[in-house]
Amino acid sequence: RYRTGIILVATFAFLGAILQGQGVVETIGTGIVQEPLPMIAVLIALLTGSFFVAIATFRKIPVSTSQAVVGAVSGIGLAAGISVDFSNLVTIVECWVLCPVMSAALAYAILRVTQVVLSRLKRQQAARRILAGMVLFSSCYSAYFLGANHLGNAIGPIVPLDLMPLLLLSILGAASISIGALTFGRGVAETVGKSITRLDLTAAFAAQISAAFGVHLFTIIGVPVSTSQAIVGSVMGVGLVHGIRTVSRRKVAEIIIGWVATPLVSGVTAFGLYWLLLRVGG
Repeated sequence: RYRTGIILVATFAFLGAILQGQGVVETIGTGIVQEPLPMIAVLIALLTGSFFVAIATFRKIPVSTSQAVVGAVSGIGLAAGISVDFSNLVTIVECWVLCPVMSAALAYAILRVTQVVLSRLKRQQAARRILAGMVLFSSCYSAYFLGANHLGNAIGPIVPLDLMPLLLLSILGAASISIGALTFGRGVAETVGKSITRLDLTAAFAAQISAAFGVHLFTIIGVPVSTSQAIVGSVMGVGLVHGIRTVSRRKVAEIIIGWVATPLVSGVTAFGLYWLLLRVGG
């Protein structure tokens, strides 16, 4: 049931953010711009990134919070005349490209192997129960590293300001991620689950576990990647097992356009707003 699933997601996202979110927090806080941003610049960056993600969420388009925040922070840094670490930024963008591709390839392979293993089990009812448990595990695993990777998006730019202890700030950020999942997550969940390709239990497991592994990997090395990109990539991968015709090319194209536009629009908008503020404020 959706209600049970979203409670699990909110719980494990909170735990992931608290227990393993610090690496990405550091990358977004100090790894993009090389000096602390002024408080008003941080406010504009977070509001700009949040605004575009909110629009996409209401339109049920799975875009990247990581891309929105990284784009906004980079734009603010340029407008403020603060040195931007372009080498680190290029590495992050490369990971954005790699993550969904890797997730798609892994999901394709896992689905093939899982289908072969399950086809050899004689008791299909028992196999289905085992598979259902595997799907729930993969969902919790994915939610855990969603929280771990996305905590930096929520609090990374704030940390250098030293407004409050890091633990308290992390709890607030983790709670916000969980509340967002509980209140506004259903539309995007339906897009990923129903609009790209048809998913059964086996395909859902392969997609979830592959996306979770990809986000897990990049979280360990402290790179803010997109859980949305990872899961969409893995869903496309399992769809390809049944043939390219089973994948909605129109929906995939719409999602990819959103991925490209999000960091660019967020960055340009944040740059323009802060540049205007500096000129008006003298």
